Amino acid sequence: MSLAVTVCYYAAGRLGLMGRLVVEGVVVTPIWPPTGVAVAALLLFGARVWPGIALGSFLVIASLTAPGPTTVVTVVSNTVAPLCAFVLLRRAGFRLDMARLRDGLFLVFLGGFGAMLISATAGVGLQVAKGSLDKSEFWPVWLAWWVGDTMGVLLVAPLLLVLAGPAGRFRVRRWKEAAFLGLTTLVLMPMAVLSPMSMLFLVFPLLIWAALRFQLAGSMLCALFASVLTTFEATSGRGAFLHLTDVEIMAKLQAFNGSAALTALLLASVITEQRATRRSVRRACQELAEVLEHLAAGEPSPGPPGTAESRAAPPSGHRDP
Repeated sequence: MSLAVTVCYYAAGRLGLMGRLVVEGVVVTPIWPPTGVAVAALLLFGARVWPGIALGSFLVIASLTAPGPTTVVTVVSNTVAPLCAFVLLRRAGFRLDMARLRDGLFLVFLGGFGAMLISATAGVGLQVAKGSLDKSEFWPVWLAWWVGDTMGVLLVAPLLLVLAGPAGRFRVRRWKEAAFLGLTTLVLMPMAVLSPMSMLFLVFPLLIWAALRFQLAGSMLCALFASVLTTFEATSGRGAFLHLTDVEIMAKLQAFNGSAALTALLLASVITEQRATRRSVRRACQELAEVLEHLAAGEPSPGPPGTAESRAAPPSGHRDP
């Protein structure tokens, strides 16, 4: 299992490096998918897969530069951050189906914003300690690093958890609606991203539609597609990112990716929780209706095992006349 995690981590790392930007002379990625892969793998298979995360991180670094003493610090921080996210989420009672709003909030604030402070601080602090980065440049690079790792958790981990769970069965009309949503997304999102008039706001109605009708699976796919498309346009300096500086591109891209991820994740969690509540209420009403039918027919109402027998039996120590 650890070997499979290594392969997935490395593949996600190579994909993430395709959309890298340069901030203050340091290469950063607006979305770092390996963090989402690592957190999802730990939640699904447990802490025993951490060697696969460490090996995958080492291979990604080795593909960029010759390994050295500082590589150990980076590998350790890239492994410890997802492990901390895993521990925090487990202690908070995080559920893999993410059927509650609190699960979405836990993933955002504990697994994303909180745990990824470790990797960002260690990675950028190492650059400052080596002298390859000036102290005055620490915060811009740190923010870009932290947001990239966090976006990997918020965009990739929920999608992997949903895909690893039981697949829902859609009726034919739901498949038709899903196909229509997909076609609309393929047409509208490139138009919003490629337009030099900065029409990125057109993405959010699609995210809301996907969350309302298809919950996490639909909303996270839609958000991931929007973020990846926007990231590649930002790295090329086209569309809504035309004539912007590197820092302005990173700030605008981070704001969009963060807004899209939070909208898709939290709204889908709310809808999923409400549907689960309605199912519970409907089930309770059905059980209550069955009890009332038994009472109206003069039959004992169904209850816990042994309840009917205990009511029928006379108390001990007394005899019927």
